[in-house]
Amino acid sequence: MGTVAEEIFSRKLSRDVSAGEIVLVDIDVTMSHDNTTPLAIKALRNIGKPLFDKDRIVIVFDHVQPPASVESATLQKEVLDFIKKEGITNFFREGICHQVLVEKGFVLPGRVIIGGDSHTCTYGAFGAFGTGVGSTDIGVSYATGKNWFRVPETFYFDINGSFSKGVYPKDLILKIIGEVGARGATYKACEFGGETIEQMEMGDRITLTNMAIEMGGKTGLIKTDKITEDFLRSRNYPYSEVVPKDPNYEKTFAFDVKDLTPQVAVSPRVDNVYPVEKFQGTDVDEVFIGTCTNGRIEDLEIVASMFKGKKLSPILKTIIVPASNEIYFEAMKRGYIKIFMDAGAMVCNPGCGPCIGRHQGVLAPGDRALTTMNRNFIGRMGSDEAEIYIASPATAAATALNGKITDPREVI
Repeated sequence: MGTVAEEIFSRKLSRDVSAGEIVLVDIDVTMSHDNTTPLAIKALRNIGKPLFDKDRIVIVFDHVQPPASVESATLQKEVLDFIKKEGITNFFREGICHQVLVEKGFVLPGRVIIGGDSHTCTYGAFGAFGTGVGSTDIGVSYATGKNWFRVPETFYFDINGSFSKGVYPKDLILKIIGEVGARGATYKACEFGGETIEQMEMGDRITLTNMAIEMGGKTGLIKTDKITEDFLRSRNYPYSEVVPKDPNYEKTFAFDVKDLTPQVAVSPRVDNVYPVEKFQGTDVDEVFIGTCTNGRIEDLEIVASMFKGKKLSPILKTIIVPASNEIYFEAMKRGYIKIFMDAGAMVCNPGCGPCIGRHQGVLAPGDRALTTMNRNFIGRMGSDEAEIYIASPATAAATALNGKITDPREVI
């Protein structure tokens, strides 16, 4: 009985579990990608045990896919040799790990999922406990199928009201992070609820839970409901209910989105958040639309509606990266890819793309980018002398059209 986090651990252990307890739990899915798997393999070899269950392991190449250097190609070759030797079949090169795991049915209500990526907290949008861990923990899970946790206390975010024109869930999560601070929710389960959340489709919910880590959260969580059920059943995936029962929240935050305006997180901190008007007219060198935060079809739909029939400046780098092959195909079917390219944007293969500064849009010293990603740390997209601003897909599209940071309400 308790919060969504407590309910998940209680179900896993077949007893009531409370925040603060240290528990050893069977892991349903262990995920790693091209950047983190090599160290996980090393940890497994140091342990000296065989894989506990290869079918619970998912490996995704997404961070530098295809490889952009001899170094990245060599690391991927090492991982491929491991995959072939161990007979791992859950291997994918078709988009960002967090999107691919959702599409392939690995993310289900009540599951405990660890990933060698901090944004594994994304999976809480489906009532699963997802959290990022280090590669050593991934290796231990490879060998034992288990991992330990301190069950986190929960911060509850009670969200109500309806979004105004030009304002989106990305603006909401930026506003929340700005209020709570980058360390304000350290090791807390960040549970989102209220009438606004109840009306959100799954893609928008993912945007919220994805960025729980940016305020220090151990995970982001949303209780399951009819929207969760409809999404999973539409893909023939099983559904089960995960809802809080008489929860005791450590702290509750109330937000009404009716007066929310477009927001922007200003380099070099994700919690350095302001209304976009404060930076209206600021020149940018690159606009990047994509990532595990905002690379879904709903995001591309917003951008396509704003780009249709218009031309972008060839001086500005506008880069669009769908989060997965499935999304890319759907965007082609709807004509979005043609709209993007006709406007002058560059469309890259699904993956993390410029988000980690390895390829497909690296920033030079003095460059300024406005992106839909989740982090704007120094050096994140290339040069440590570049600036990164974070905003919604609508703000990114408006900025691309004008070559300057632009309030999307002026364009939509």
